[in-house]
Amino acid sequence: MAAVISRNDPAFDEALLDRASVAFGVFDGVHEGHRFIIGEAVNTAREEGRASAVITFDIDPDEVFAADRLKKLMTNEARIAKLAELDVDAVVVLPFSREFAAQSPEDFLNACFGGGVPSHIHIGSDFHFGRKASGNVKSLRVWGAERGMEVHGHELVAEGGRPVTATRIRGLLSEGRAREAADLLGRPYELSGLVRPGRGEGRDFGFATANLEVPPMLLAVGEGVYACYAVVEGARYKAAVNVGVPATFADTAKENIEVHLLDFDENIYGQDIEVEFIEWLRPMRAFESTDELIATVQSNIAWVRENL
Repeated sequence: MAAVISRNDPAFDEALLDRASVAFGVFDGVHEGHRFIIGEAVNTAREEGRASAVITFDIDPDEVFAADRLKKLMTNEARIAKLAELDVDAVVVLPFSREFAAQSPEDFLNACFGGGVPSHIHIGSDFHFGRKASGNVKSLRVWGAERGMEVHGHELVAEGGRPVTATRIRGLLSEGRAREAADLLGRPYELSGLVRPGRGEGRDFGFATANLEVPPMLLAVGEGVYACYAVVEGARYKAAVNVGVPATFADTAKENIEVHLLDFDENIYGQDIEVEFIEWLRPMRAFESTDELIATVQSNIAWVRENL
């Protein structure tokens, strides 16, 4: 597990980055394309016997500049923890703010690195930084050349003839295409939430649910019913999951995720659970009768039991 340290931590030592090989980016999702760039930084470090590091921000910059339309693939805490699982020596976290972003590209880089300039930096070819995103790979190369830093601007990894990007993955998830998104992420899309008391109809109908209220910014997956796995206190259970407010109960529902865990009957109110999305089963819809609703949900649960 890599060490995680803030650039503003009094204990931060600029020598950590000095002459290291680093990958720099937000890395929302830590998907295949991100892992390729980080892997290239690790390879360079090994070839030259240097330290390797990931440099990222404590928040996604779009939380500052595009919060009204942002759909994040991970919480910031989960993103940084996932980066720390990779084969790097350190994850350096830069506190992000409007003031930080408003610096000229040169001042931005000086603030990032100070006296600890890496020998190699690996980035995507679409990398931008500084005031009005005016810094790019070309200007980074100019800055780096003056300080003995080699800049590696990588073309984006492609799958199916298209670049692998967080935006592409979010688009797939919004359409319920969980398996295709998982192929690009390298793992199932997952989210976590706190279990809270719900309306209670599910238990009355014979299929109790754990009800999660997830902030819209963290709900990248589209509405529908999914076959999933849910992780509760380290144990993994098959689950049928509704995403979105059930149309039948639209007047009273607040929860936007309802998780029915198979072969599970414990009180987990107040606990966090993780949900891994495997397969989209059907759209959300209103039912003409309670019997039709129960039969449909039982059919969904049977599919999950037999196919996961």
